[in-house]
Amino acid sequence: MAQLATCPPLTREALVNAHKLIELNVTRTPVVTSKTLNRMASTPRQSGGGVPAKPVIRLHFKCENMQRMGAFKARGAFHAIKRLLQEPGWVESGGKEKGVVGFSSGNHAQALALAATENGIKSYIVMPSSTRPNKVAATRGYGAEVVFCSTFNEREAVANKVIEDTGARLVPPHNHPDIILGQGTACLEFQEQVPKLDAVISPCSGGGLLSGTALSCEGTNIRVYGAEPEFEGADDGRRGYYSGTRIAEVNTSTIADGLVGAISSTPWSIIYERRLVSGMYAVSEDEIREATRLMLERLKIWVEPSAAVPLAVVLFNEEFRSLVENEAGENGWDIGIIVSGGNINIEGLAKLFS
Repeated sequence: MAQLATCPPLTREALVNAHKLIELNVTRTPVVTSKTLNRMASTPRQSGGGVPAKPVIRLHFKCENMQRMGAFKARGAFHAIKRLLQEPGWVESGGKEKGVVGFSSGNHAQALALAATENGIKSYIVMPSSTRPNKVAATRGYGAEVVFCSTFNEREAVANKVIEDTGARLVPPHNHPDIILGQGTACLEFQEQVPKLDAVISPCSGGGLLSGTALSCEGTNIRVYGAEPEFEGADDGRRGYYSGTRIAEVNTSTIADGLVGAISSTPWSIIYERRLVSGMYAVSEDEIREATRLMLERLKIWVEPSAAVPLAVVLFNEEFRSLVENEAGENGWDIGIIVSGGNINIEGLAKLFS
């Protein structure tokens, strides 16, 4: 990554500049809608007790599952690489040959490999030995050298050893300004494509996408919300947000496996300390599974379960639905959903619904 001292402040203006830097490298993904899902979202749910909410909701889906390498992560990776290339002396001192290193078993791995290769930079990706073979193959396919570690918790130590041996520069998945600014360009485009947005919901894991989304909406009237799975404590962001203390570790086997990480310190400063996120909500495994099915059948788009979590919040989280009813009234809200990715294979999808 570029040195922190050279990073721009985390503002909407910096995010606009980030978009200019990477717009030729990433896809301006489409926005899709569904009258059927609007009707479902605006229909009161069966409730075990109390009066169900009656929100009026119009949904807009920003399809980052159609992004290069299949996820929003391409944005942060390309921005990080472009900023690194601008760092005085990095190229001249052999930076391209020394390379970059990342630790990820998911979309960041493929994104960093792609961005590095396209810019003539060597890349090393540290992955747990238990990583699914298709993800390892995809990462190698984008040009990375994969380095295995024994467990998830050993990733950073192994990455540090690679840095010691090669002089490579670390590119973390979310805890850096350049990554956050890159991820936020998705919602910047979203606002241009749908100027009437009242709110945006983003999935949340390490917090890079959610915090970048929040920065893109700073100074606008758009409210930003985070969405998480609740299974086995995967809703660390929600629990931390409402308790006032960031939760540093999460251990969960949720089907939304792209959302198993805890929010990092830099995203947390935007999400909670600056209060640029208005609330956090969580949903069950069955609700995520149903939202995934609806996106496949109604939107006709290929999504991983993590990308369906925001829709699950809109459809099934009664607290959020009541908020929309109370705040928006009869006029309702135009709600944007960032569809974070579509990197799941046929076997994985079949297992999800078996």
